[in-house]
Amino acid sequence: MKSEMQEAVQSAKDAFKTWSHTSIMARQQVIFNFREIMKKNLKPLAAKITEEEGKTWGNADKEVFRALQIVEHACSITTLGMGESLAGIAKDMDAFSFRAPLGVCAGISAFNFPTMIPLWMIPMSIVCGNTFILKPSERDPGAVMMLMEMLQEAGLPNGVVNVIHGTFEPVTFLCDHPDVKALSFVGSDAGGKYVYERGCKNGKRVQSNMGAKCHGVIMPDADEKSIGQLVGAGFGMAGQKCMTLCVAIFVGEAKNRIPELVELSKKIKVNAGHETDAQLGPVVSPESKERICKLVQSGIDEGAKIVLDGRNPVVPGYEKGNFIGPTILTGVKPNMTCYKKELFGPVIEVMTVDTLDEAIKVINSNPYGNGTVIFTKSGSAARKFTHEVDVGQIGVNVPVPIPLPMFSFTGSRGSFLGDLNFTGKAGMEFYTQIKTVTQHWRD
Repeated sequence: MKSEMQEAVQSAKDAFKTWSHTSIMARQQVIFNFREIMKKNLKPLAAKITEEEGKTWGNADKEVFRALQIVEHACSITTLGMGESLAGIAKDMDAFSFRAPLGVCAGISAFNFPTMIPLWMIPMSIVCGNTFILKPSERDPGAVMMLMEMLQEAGLPNGVVNVIHGTFEPVTFLCDHPDVKALSFVGSDAGGKYVYERGCKNGKRVQSNMGAKCHGVIMPDADEKSIGQLVGAGFGMAGQKCMTLCVAIFVGEAKNRIPELVELSKKIKVNAGHETDAQLGPVVSPESKERICKLVQSGIDEGAKIVLDGRNPVVPGYEKGNFIGPTILTGVKPNMTCYKKELFGPVIEVMTVDTLDEAIKVINSNPYGNGTVIFTKSGSAARKFTHEVDVGQIGVNVPVPIPLPMFSFTGSRGSFLGDLNFTGKAGMEFYTQIKTVTQHWRD
């Protein structure tokens, strides 16, 4: 296996010699071609995601569409990648800066978005002139291999993008190899910290998106649709996304709407992802189901009340599936194990507080900083929340505030390690280095 990984690095290193000197317009054209090919294959990609990861048709479609948006954003490199200049800084002297590729870059991707996460990395990296090595999740590599075929069809030269498979060994290999200049990671806390620390120790540029604990604050004046939005954001994708609203904080009289949350959650249809009526599919593995159920039980043991128990749903025809139905715990406290850990499953933990200040304190005391939401009709409450909450991505009456790709994915604190975030302008800056030229031509 090590020889295959060495071959991937050598292939990327050799390809960089010519790819980095390919005109930016030619690189952009490959991305344009890739976009068009991908548009024709949205349904097959979504089907592969559902087959391997278990995601429902609806969620898989949304993922592939979002991935396409990221590819489209990479097509803007001709304006996004512009440098700066200043003429006449002294007599007959000018200065300008430009962005140059780093060399061989690499990415390590999580299972939960098998097309979107790799496309956070690959298009921007290669359109900037780098070559790339991707280690997809070993749980669902099929969609990535479809993307590789599409890139080849788009005219991408051999060696510009390479794929290596495996679990721990290729991760360490990429962290240690001297020819890998930058590492992008999306996954668990343990994996992200390992990649960041080991990669940085070896002199690499690293960006690492890790775990999350996203809170949704429901104010007393929240509109009638807010609980439905909370349900969708809490149980969508079986809770297996880092922007899942897994904690609901009801402020003041809003606590009277908790029964509404329970009743709406009961209506969610649990089924295999490829079934047309499925609203909530299985979690990714038996181990994942066991871990989630243990955390739910720990909450009960520590004093929380389970008002909706989905740990053992009956799904006809799929009795051995990794299913967990919508599950709701009330009376959750910050010191509980279930609250301190990332559940990554279809579980909403309910907390109640008297004031917005208390809700902000709860959120800011949590070590994660990926996303948070407030449901309110009050502009002053929303403004206070957005300015005082210490979280990187904030929604105001938007249940899953994932930014469009022209903005950066700005998780913070315990959810992100590194100086430059994914996507947006920061994503381009991560994959390039600045060179500044000062030149003197006597008249």
